[in-house]
Amino acid sequence: MTLDEARALDRTDPLARFRDRFALPDGVIYLDGNSLGPLTHASRAAVADCTTRQWGDRLIRSWNEGWIDAPQRIGAKLAPLLGAHPHEVIAGDTTSANLFKALVAALRIDPKRRVIVSELGNFPTDLHIAEGAVACVPGAELRAVPRAQLADALGPDTAVLLLTHVHYKTAERFDMAAWTRAAHDAGALAVWDLSHSVGAVPLDLDGANADLAVGCTYKYLNGGPGAPAFLYVAERWQERLESPLSGWMGHAEPFSFTDRYQPGPGMKRWLVGTPPMLAMASLEAALDLWAEVEMATLATKSAQLFDILAAAGDALGLDCVTPRDPTLRGSHISFRHPHAYALAQALIARGVIGDFRDPDILRLGLTPLYLSHEDVWRAGEHLRGAIEAKEWQEARHQRRLAVT
Repeated sequence: MTLDEARALDRTDPLARFRDRFALPDGVIYLDGNSLGPLTHASRAAVADCTTRQWGDRLIRSWNEGWIDAPQRIGAKLAPLLGAHPHEVIAGDTTSANLFKALVAALRIDPKRRVIVSELGNFPTDLHIAEGAVACVPGAELRAVPRAQLADALGPDTAVLLLTHVHYKTAERFDMAAWTRAAHDAGALAVWDLSHSVGAVPLDLDGANADLAVGCTYKYLNGGPGAPAFLYVAERWQERLESPLSGWMGHAEPFSFTDRYQPGPGMKRWLVGTPPMLAMASLEAALDLWAEVEMATLATKSAQLFDILAAAGDALGLDCVTPRDPTLRGSHISFRHPHAYALAQALIARGVIGDFRDPDILRLGLTPLYLSHEDVWRAGEHLRGAIEAKEWQEARHQRRLAVT
């Protein structure tokens, strides 16, 4: 693609109007929204209001003026992006905490089924949390196998099939409906991690007949660093499953202050502690713009941006490990390079911010709401310049930072 062709696409881009909703720094092409989404102007204003008016002026009265219902209200705003009903989603805690709750609850349903099946190379925290979950249920175990062996690993002892919908490194996407059906055929539940999916690809949890799902909101949803995560529990499971973290916000009557725990109805029982309202305010404001976004339009532009960078990588002889078929991937592109970390640092020095994943992956996020076709074309030119000049060899790009 030429620069003129990229600019022609930008002139007819139906998503171009969203770019002004983001507080993007000048001189930066931000290709890391798959790791931390940028600040929205709405979130900045919402956090200011939450601190100065709601906290500063209204003080504790704000709990009865909207704070206490924030997890359910924000969950309802997330639901359309997940293909779920509003009463099936709640916002709060972290992805890891919500995954722990979902896995332990699922392991406790049937004492004859005590195995979590998952993929080797899954996002590490998912496997770490699964290890912790099986340690809490007598006789439970984690069976992590290569992707090609997942179907064979399912059996009469399987309680849960735990999969990440879009792989954090390669962006490979599972067929949610097919793998949920495979889990159900084996008598197991399907638990999905949507951290690299929500806000990136169309989702239909209810249509896929999924059981439970978790995910974060600080990537494509731009909720802010460490923003509250979400938990989805299909309506059919809400009264049967019980959270292993029985916190007071999940109590049926938290302000009755009774000694015994009584789980609340529906999704309320999955709450644990007090909602972090500054973070909730940022997330809720960032979510509001999604009511205006057509996911099919977003997916179309994501594919166009991918093609621009894929062509640049092909011209440089890079090994693209992300599927070329847009229906089989998320919204980032990954290249294998023997000096991927230093190459990522060289690009950052040029004002193109992506990231690195061990051992040799350069990962570049394609976020259609604020990236233009010209942005991505220019990123490809920077990639070419950095590789042709062998900028990864510079000593300043070799030093490993704590966060890669």
